[in-house]
Amino acid sequence: MIDVVVSGVLFDMDGTLVDSTTVVEAAWSRFGAEHGIDPVEILGFSHGRQTIDTVQRFLPHLTPDEQRVIVDTMIAAEIDYTEGIVEVPGAGAFVQRLVDAGVPVALVTSAPRELAVKRMIAAGVPVPEALVPSEDAERSKPHPEGYLRGAALLGVPAERCLAFEDAPAGVEAAVASGATTVVVGMLEAPVTEGLPRIAGYDGIDVTPEGSAFRIRG
Repeated sequence: MIDVVVSGVLFDMDGTLVDSTTVVEAAWSRFGAEHGIDPVEILGFSHGRQTIDTVQRFLPHLTPDEQRVIVDTMIAAEIDYTEGIVEVPGAGAFVQRLVDAGVPVALVTSAPRELAVKRMIAAGVPVPEALVPSEDAERSKPHPEGYLRGAALLGVPAERCLAFEDAPAGVEAAVASGATTVVVGMLEAPVTEGLPRIAGYDGIDVTPEGSAFRIRG
């Protein structure tokens, strides 16, 4: 249950607005097969993080240039692979309700800009004008930089924003930014204790309240 008054909304993408599980698992499974690493272990670390962080974690013996080549190759393969990408239930309509109500909205994602835009379009979710992709944040989640940048783009203090997240690193980043944080999906971790939770966005209402907005559902 959510019932908060805020001045802006910040969204993660993968797992929060867009269900790209099939694509992501396939990409990391290929990576694991190529390098002799258990995909389950990779996926346990990678969720919510930038691709470079995961490559560095599992292939620390490679040079930075070699790691970057792997990252660039993986991202290039994923950009046009949108089969099976769908919205998290109700996500597209909820983002549109926010925009129609005049709520400042930003997307804060560990994906590169081109990949993020293509996945959002494939899922039928409106792409916010304010976007903080991986290339715009020097420090990736769980550092709060991305969320702080997203709030700054909206001209709203993070403490007056509502953030939606689904991954441990992302939840940690959102909470650290000062935003009121909602967990999307089934994630159970110490960082989620006491946080509100939703399975989808159907039934969440948006109404103006003074100079802010009440989000309830």
